[in-house]
Amino acid sequence: MRIREIHSLYFSPTGGTAKYAKAMAEGAAEALACPAEISSFTLPREREEVRHFSSDELLIIGSPTYAGKLPNKILPEFQEKLRGEHTPVLLFVSYGNRNFDNSLAEFLSVLRANGFLPLAAAAFACRHAFSDRICPERPRVEELAEARGFAARAAEALKASDPAVLEAASLAFTVPGDAEAPYYVPKGEDGAPAKFLKAKPLTDLSKCLHCGACAAHCPMGSIDAADTSNVPGICIKCQACVRGCKQGAKYFEDAAFLSHVRMLEEHFAAPEKENLYLSAF
Repeated sequence: MRIREIHSLYFSPTGGTAKYAKAMAEGAAEALACPAEISSFTLPREREEVRHFSSDELLIIGSPTYAGKLPNKILPEFQEKLRGEHTPVLLFVSYGNRNFDNSLAEFLSVLRANGFLPLAAAAFACRHAFSDRICPERPRVEELAEARGFAARAAEALKASDPAVLEAASLAFTVPGDAEAPYYVPKGEDGAPAKFLKAKPLTDLSKCLHCGACAAHCPMGSIDAADTSNVPGICIKCQACVRGCKQGAKYFEDAAFLSHVRMLEEHFAAPEKENLYLSAF
């Protein structure tokens, strides 16, 4: 099958997913000897238009796992803004060393319903957005190289396959998890559910330079650029504002949220999970 162009698309508030999307785009581009466009699906303006992909394009797409599934506020965007026409797709999720649970299965289901042909998939354990104590160095150079090689092999198999064979392989392709399963319920240190849906970042005004970086990084557009201590919109706890503030002025102090973070640090800082690679070929 001839592929004329590769598109690598990612939702990545804190950068880990973007690194894998770039690595896999490079691997596929080298294998297919065709250009790769790498683009973000993270900020509101980047999710405004419907994106259409044809049968002679390859889509590589990634998302972080939130509570064991795709980020619930971004799920409608994946469902409504991506359209394939028997477009082969390599999909992947990242997660903070706990478990990707059902996010990969949900992603496959969404893409298949939107006209894509899932042919390969991966799940990558990354630094947790909530804590520097959980996989702080991941993704490592060697892990990105492995992902690059995985995408290259998938692209080589795609190039050598007949379209009818590819479609049959895609229909038979499965990944672990249940696309219809409920979200994981976060736990606190005491093992009870930790309820922090309404938690929002606070601002240390003694450190804040009013540069607006936190507002610019927010994937929900929820921070007031004129007064960055004001967060009138929905917060998905992605930590983009916390990670993006070079002054360390953004932070969370919600008790339930911090209890959940401490639970994660206690139980999931080690041992590190291995990355998962799956292929229909």
